[in-house]
This record gives sequence, C-alpha cells and structure tokens, in this order.
Amino acid sequence: MKPKVIFMGTPDFAVPILETLIKLTDVVLVVTQPDKLVGRKKELKFSPIKELALKNNIEVYQPTKIRNEMDKVLATQADLIVTCAYGQILPKEILDHPTIASINVHASLLPDLRGGAPIHHAIIDGYDKTGITIMYMDEKMDSGDIISTAETKILDTDNVGTLHDRLSLMGSKLLEETLPSIINKTNNRIKQDDSKATFAKVITRDDEKIDFNKEGKKIINQIRGLNPFPLSYAVINGEEAKIIEASFEENINAVPYKVYIEKKRFGIGAKDGIIYIEKIKPFGKKTMNISDYLNGSQSVKDWSVK
Repeated sequence: MKPKVIFMGTPDFAVPILETLIKLTDVVLVVTQPDKLVGRKKELKFSPIKELALKNNIEVYQPTKIRNEMDKVLATQADLIVTCAYGQILPKEILDHPTIASINVHASLLPDLRGGAPIHHAIIDGYDKTGITIMYMDEKMDSGDIISTAETKILDTDNVGTLHDRLSLMGSKLLEETLPSIINKTNNRIKQDDSKATFAKVITRDDEKIDFNKEGKKIINQIRGLNPFPLSYAVINGEEAKIIEASFEENINAVPYKVYIEKKRFGIGAKDGIIYIEKIKPFGKKTMNISDYLNGSQSVKDWSVK
C-alpha cells in the first residue's frame, strides 16, 4: 500500500517534487499559498502547485496563516508530510501529525543558505557549489537533521533561472531515491552544525539595485543571481533600467558610476573595473541587446548612472 502524503508547496520549483510524490505515493491533500491577484487587470492566479493538484484531482487547502488554520491538516490522516518552498513555518502540532515524519526538500547544502532565497544567494554570495538537502523538519527554519543531499557546481554561465531549474529536477530525483529509506526508517540522520549556518534572506527591492561602488565580480554575481527574477537594476539618465546580462573588465583607473561609451559598448565604472552591459530592459520596453539600446538613444555625452 502506498503511504499517504500531505504535500505543502507553492512555486514552480516544487512542481517536480509533487509530480514524484503523485507517482510514488497517495497524495491525500495539497496545501499551498492563497491565490493572488496579478497584472493590471488584477486577475486571480493559482499557484503552480494548485494547478497540478487540481489536474490530478487532489484536494487543495489554502490557509492564509496555517498556524491559525491547522484543523484541516490535522483532520487528514497521513504517513508523511512533505514540504518544498511552501512559504510558511509549520507549528509543532502539524510537524508531529504524520505517523512517519515531516520532511522538507530544500535548495541548498545545509547548514549553508537556510531561508527563503537559497538559489539567489548561492550565486549572489559567490558560492562555487550548491545542491539539495532532504531533512527532517523541526520548529526552527531549515535546521532539522539531514537525511540526504545532492550537489552541483555553480557554473560561470549559470543564472538564478538555470540553477533553479537544475535544482528542481535534482530535488525530485533525490526524493525518489530517498523515500524508500524514510518509509522503512533505515535512512541516515545527520545533525546540522548550527555554528556553520549561513542564511539566505528573501530578496527585497533594496537587493535589486546595483551599487557600483562594489567590486565588479560582486556586481556580476548580483546580476546573474537576480536574472530572470526579479532582475537587478540601475537608474540611467533618471529612468530605471533592468540589467539582464553584463561582463566585467578590470581597470585600475575606473571611476564608480562613470559612464564609458566606446564602439557600441556601454560600460559603467565599478570599484575595480568596468561593468559592460550586454542586455538591458529599459523602463516600459522589451529586453534588447546593448547595440540596439544605444542605436535608439539620443546623445550619450551627458549620460549619468545612479
């Protein structure tokens, strides 16, 4: 008989995880964040997890604050609770509810990058590798005992989008490999070293603006770590422009925030060199190559960046 599972998750990242559980277990309830109003027309949008659950005729529950609305979960018989990018911290009553365990699929190699934006920060903070951790859940954030891990190198060509997709599939594969030992209670259980923990706070608007007083490598990591969501930006000639792709060249004479225009290249000075913008999304326009951006612009003699 397949184990009964309550799954909790919300974004695209969690979709392959739920697909694996649908294949291998009896998913009796899906818990996801409430629907959101999006766009100019304020249309109601389901989470990707809700769409998958409904497609598979699985009951969906969407509490605003699960800590205050846990009766539905506690009334649902389950052997396992599996979470992945759900977006709320679970109270002890829920963690203790399943007959086997409550486990989480997390997008980092714990105890590194606990928190809500581990994929972004793996690139922004200059990590050379990251991965997936499956762990037992406790009442603290991402601090439970480790069951299994899988790692991947972070390539110079990676951005948060490519790394997100790779880790999502890795999480699904690792869960499929790990589930039998969890169900049979033959799995590893490794305590985390809290003294080595690092944290990946949720990305804010302030994190998106580029500070050209920083070293070029850090700026490039920020651009990669926010592409394609939510994107970094600079204020160019008084208008916000999203910076999609860029490269860095060392230059000891570079001046932070100074504009460098040369042979269809658009550079901005940083602490130790020049950031050359390669793709840009001007305010209210589509993403374009820098050559098209310069061709469509007026005189560049007095350009400024803030």
